[in-house]
Amino acid sequence: MTDVSMSDEVATALAQGRAVVALESTIISHGMPWPRNADVAMQVEQAVRDQGAVPATIAVIEGQLCAGLTPDQVERLAKDTGVVKAASRDLGACIVKGLTAGTTVSATMRIAALAGIGVFATGGIGGVHRGDGMDVSADLTELACTDVLVVCAGVKSILDIPRTIEALETLRVPVAVYGADEFPAFYTAQSGVTAGERFDDARDIAAVWAANRAVGLGTGMLVANPIPAEHALDAREIGATIDAALAAADAQGVSGKDVTPFLLGRLNAVTEGKALGANIELVLNNARLAGRIAVAAVG
Repeated sequence: MTDVSMSDEVATALAQGRAVVALESTIISHGMPWPRNADVAMQVEQAVRDQGAVPATIAVIEGQLCAGLTPDQVERLAKDTGVVKAASRDLGACIVKGLTAGTTVSATMRIAALAGIGVFATGGIGGVHRGDGMDVSADLTELACTDVLVVCAGVKSILDIPRTIEALETLRVPVAVYGADEFPAFYTAQSGVTAGERFDDARDIAAVWAANRAVGLGTGMLVANPIPAEHALDAREIGATIDAALAAADAQGVSGKDVTPFLLGRLNAVTEGKALGANIELVLNNARLAGRIAVAAVG
């Protein structure tokens, strides 16, 4: 089995049975411009620490799987235009080619599991794309087979949320919603979809996760954490903007893995940066909840 290079802080915390939270790195390498990307990465790590847990930002550095990055490694991910974006299926190629990569949800889950880290905070997960039921993110299949609890703000708004929820049900992935009855839609707390069990306490979520493991479920667990109301965007405005962006992508022949960054770029431009600001706030909110769940899980 491939070894994961861990920082001293992460390795010590795991050895002592302390709470650790995995963090993805595509938000650094592909999510924001320099230097905001590096600044946000440090803020997210601090949000985890503030809850009493240890952050473990995950990436591939010159072919080595890493959990817990140095400031220099974060800066490299933030500034180097040669950094690739890796899903779990790409990890073998990254290792053999000695590539440096920001890790998506699926790759971060896989590396976290190898390192023995069970809780992971991200922004939003991928899912079933609108208009094409065959275009399904690897995040869902990774959740189906990798025992890591993922805290997110729901499925990205640009995706087909009802069909994604159906896919998660088919894949036997437990879904919990924190503090709400409705499944959130990334930039907004409302999606119009009621899905998952509601829990209002991080300790209850940790207990459900432990029970899932006890019965040998063998999957991950998805925890949907709605964006705080003060940072949410207008649902109708976002919906109209997404529809227009999808039409533009189709007209320009944008397809496959290029669709998501194209749509997110359009959203940020049309909302004059509000989408990016909301993205940052929801990631911080998720990191705080993940930290509380991780602490409860080891307590």
